Amino acid sequence: MIRSIVIVGIGGFLGSVSRFLVSRYFQLHTLSNFPWGTFTVNIIGSFIIGLVFGLSERSNLITPEWRLFLAVGFCGGFTTFSSLANDAFILLQGREFFSLSIYTAASVFLGLLAVFAGRYIIQII
Repeated sequence: MIRSIVIVGIGGFLGSVSRFLVSRYFQLHTLSNFPWGTFTVNIIGSFIIGLVFGLSERSNLITPEWRLFLAVGFCGGFTTFSSLANDAFILLQGREFFSLSIYTAASVFLGLLAVFAGRYIIQII
């Protein structure tokens, strides 16, 4: 159990640091109120988790420890649904209804599409 906690913790640390760096990059390089950093990490994280579970289901290439590290740890630290909800709330508060609609719909749709793409890529290779 302790080993699993350490594996998830290290993955979560790396995922959280990666999320911070991606979000910071978009804060510094875009002039939009649209939360591009959160949006980007959610789509990339969805794609990674699709790859991880696709590989897990298809073969023994990913051990249970690696699945814990990547899916629970890294993706758990990297993806930011709670940040997505907060960003959506901020757009709602600012009465930016069009951005709110695009952001939430695109995040859910593209997140699902990214999971599908990750799993599909694993199936075809």
